[in-house]
Amino acid sequence: MKPPPPVTPSTALSRPVPLGPRSVLFLSLVSAVGVAAFGWPLLASRKSDLVGHSADAPWLFALLLPLLLAVLVAQLSENRDATGAPGLDAKAVAMLGVLAAAGAALRPLGAGTAGLEPMFFLMVLAGRALGPGFGFVLGALTMFASALLTGGVGPWLPFQMLTMGWVCLGAGLLPGADRLRGRPELLLLAAYGTVSAVGYGTVMNLQGWPYLGGLSTSISFVPGDPLPANLARFALYCLTTSLGWDLPRAALTATLCLTVGGPLLRTLRRATRRAAFH
Repeated sequence: MKPPPPVTPSTALSRPVPLGPRSVLFLSLVSAVGVAAFGWPLLASRKSDLVGHSADAPWLFALLLPLLLAVLVAQLSENRDATGAPGLDAKAVAMLGVLAAAGAALRPLGAGTAGLEPMFFLMVLAGRALGPGFGFVLGALTMFASALLTGGVGPWLPFQMLTMGWVCLGAGLLPGADRLRGRPELLLLAAYGTVSAVGYGTVMNLQGWPYLGGLSTSISFVPGDPLPANLARFALYCLTTSLGWDLPRAALTATLCLTVGGPLLRTLRRATRRAAFH
């Protein structure tokens, strides 16, 4: 049997950058903060003065930025993977900025029309190519940059940053990163893009839904109600208000992954290899 070819930096770095212990720690911290920020209204007491997330958004933003920086620094400091190949350096940070700018530029193209947002497919492919740590930072930075570009700065912004970070993180954690290529990989990414596009809208609904508290409708949030009752109203809220936007976004993401995903993924991996040396 012919022995496998030796591992070289160019072949080792064609797969995403793996997570080290420090990266896992900081990603866990920022994700825990995000889960608490999205979910605490469901556990609020009936006597609370909860009106939404407008008051806690600045605090979340203040926590999110240093944690994102910590994830990025951790990825840079853990500069050797299991093969001994050098990790990403300052050139990769520049590439991170370029991809964030590209994603921000793509967002206004759909202008939110019927949920058609072409930036999603780029985030999925970039998360796959860069890995979960860099992908999380990329998703959050892209949302921040696009908000500045489109004037979409508001109490929803830190929640959008977290949710898009999770989308890219999930893409980086998909199986088969070092062996799955071609059509099977594109099908996997298209399926993930479909699920994550709908999931993004569903999670973001948790940010806006508490504003309906006190309206006494069948889809309103009721502070202090049992969790199953609120979740049932939340499911109805998603079906009646956002699913018509989430499904077109999912369809466009899957279509772009299948049609232009191959060349773009190869380009991203080639750029990652060239950026990953000291």
